[in-house]
Amino acid sequence: MKTYEVNVNGDIYIVSLRELDAAEASAPLKQTAAPTPAPAAADSSDGYAIQAPMAGKILQIHKAVGDTVKAGDMLFTLEAMKMETPIQAPRDGVVAAIAVSANQTVNTDDLLMTI
Repeated sequence: MKTYEVNVNGDIYIVSLRELDAAEASAPLKQTAAPTPAPAAADSSDGYAIQAPMAGKILQIHKAVGDTVKAGDMLFTLEAMKMETPIQAPRDGVVAAIAVSANQTVNTDDLLMTI
């Protein structure tokens, strides 16, 4: 075993590591099942689905149900990793439904709005 002193953000830790022989170091990793894909968020026949481009928190909702939007209009402000990302309308339409609220956490591809 080898012992090392490690400094993490000003805190000192003593770490002991054991050396592996060639057989242990080359052991194959256990295979895990691939994750199942998420179901589709919305049917396009019900309108155009606006989905979250990344995981984060909805800071602000700029439109309400019934509002007319044009391509490029600001729909949401999404915060991810301390950066604010605007989510804009990809096409013209009328807001049919809003599936999230302010300060709600969303995952990538979650349904946000239907136009």
